Amino acid sequence: MTRVCLVGTEDVNLRYELVSRETARDALATYDLTEPYTNTVGLETISLGAAVSLLNDLNWYLVRFTDTALVLEPSVSETEWLSRTLAAAIRDDEIEPEDSGRFLKVYGVTGENELVEPMFVTRTGETLPDYDLREVEDTVRVRVTEAEFGA
Repeated sequence: MTRVCLVGTEDVNLRYELVSRETARDALATYDLTEPYTNTVGLETISLGAAVSLLNDLNWYLVRFTDTALVLEPSVSETEWLSRTLAAAIRDDEIEPEDSGRFLKVYGVTGENELVEPMFVTRTGETLPDYDLREVEDTVRVRVTEAEFGA
């Protein structure tokens, strides 16, 4: 199963914003919604293609209410999420999955289970630098495209 995690902006309650709007509610109706981190909406789809299609269907809402959309595709990595842009590029065969792990955005996770400011890192070997922007309990690694990394 492919997982999706939508990260809400600071000033909104993401779940409320999505389920209070008919089109978004209809698009999400068949999914079991969770909250893996504070102010996020998580769900599972059957494939990478289904995840990207759902994100495309929700685009109007994502632009207004989310900071980012993440996709966890086990055939690419069991532990590292993909940015929405990278997930679409892999689905469209523009980037090979094995070539997707060089550029990363690493979020800190606080004790309140909140995602905090990301740190951009480049993988040059087996290990990654430690998250050092603040004290955190854990991290979430997100693979991004080279263009997203340089933006």
